[in-house]
Amino acid sequence: MALVEIETFPDRMIAEMARGRLAAEGIEAILFDGGVAGLGLGGLLPARLMVDEADEARALRSLEPDF
Repeated sequence: MALVEIETFPDRMIAEMARGRLAAEGIEAILFDGGVAGLGLGGLLPARLMVDEADEARALRSLEPDF
């Protein structure tokens, strides 16, 4: 299982919401560096949302705006 970064977030709460959206679609995602973003230091080291490379295209589609 090779992980790829699909998005970065300066705020952990927003990153968790994106991870939840992926989970609702059946896509497992992992947050890297979320603890640093949670301290308000996301500008220095943002939270990185990672998925298995096999799920990358589906995850990116799931995070597209719905408008």
